[in-house]
Amino acid sequence: MNFSRSITGAAVAVALATIPAAAETLRLSHTLPEETVTGRLFNSFAERVNELTDGDLRIRVFHGGQLGAQRETMELVAQGALDIAKTNAAEMEAFDPIYSIFNLPYIFSSVEHMSRVLQGEVGDAVLASEGAPGMVGLGLIYEGCRSFYTVEPAASLADLAGLRIRVQPSPSAIRMIELMGAQPTPIAFPELYSALQQGVVDGAENNVVALTAIRHGEVARYYMRNEHSCIPAVYAISADTWEGLSEENRAALRTAASETLALSFVMQVEDEDVQSRIFTEDMGGTIVDVDKAPFQAAVAPMIDEAIAQGGQAAELIRQIQALAD
Repeated sequence: MNFSRSITGAAVAVALATIPAAAETLRLSHTLPEETVTGRLFNSFAERVNELTDGDLRIRVFHGGQLGAQRETMELVAQGALDIAKTNAAEMEAFDPIYSIFNLPYIFSSVEHMSRVLQGEVGDAVLASEGAPGMVGLGLIYEGCRSFYTVEPAASLADLAGLRIRVQPSPSAIRMIELMGAQPTPIAFPELYSALQQGVVDGAENNVVALTAIRHGEVARYYMRNEHSCIPAVYAISADTWEGLSEENRAALRTAASETLALSFVMQVEDEDVQSRIFTEDMGGTIVDVDKAPFQAAVAPMIDEAIAQGGQAAELIRQIQALAD
């Protein structure tokens, strides 16, 4: 027996055992620029996860659609080819219908109401849903309320009649636009700028950051602030990735996600005033605050129809209504 070789081998084994395992890195994809509120929130989320796990779990954030559009990155998550991706409740509805409750127009009476819902039992119940195969709901983010913006002036519900309005590929969004008298036109978000520029659509609906950070305000200079929906962002983790994580790292992700949601309300509210000034003062756009009552009346059947269908969605809608201002 080569005693010296045996000693050397044992020493190497002990040394390897004492070297900390390399940190696990998860890839997170979203489509907005890094300088937006959502981009900054995900950077903060990544930092917090690193802190909570003492560097054992790290998040590498890919901003600005580097890994693809929302729908395709969510499909990659479901397939286990990507760890985490962000979409919103409208697109998430295609994967799990329970998210449709957040897409109902005027379901939230105020930002404060929405905060109570998302940070309470309703938000937890939706994220815990197992209706999206291959995914685990991880977190929600407040991204402001959505209104209409158009190439030509529009300042009332009547002005929407017959307009081709870009919508997300969501049954709820399509139904809403139809009830408002416009023509819903599903188009991928990265293609929307050119669609507005070339007249493929007459307008779209989103929060004001789409006009500034994404530069849609260069081709659609009229923002009709009717705030028909406040659709939260949703980010999900691959079920395969989730199953491979320790309980401690799962808890860290949940904690960081909860803190990120709370922070999103603070940052987004502050940023909306900034982005509105950029649109009107720097880009020469026009913002019109309109009477919301006609819009609310036009889409009121959607909430009644959703409740009539019964099931978990109806119960969660009732809980949302009970939390209203």
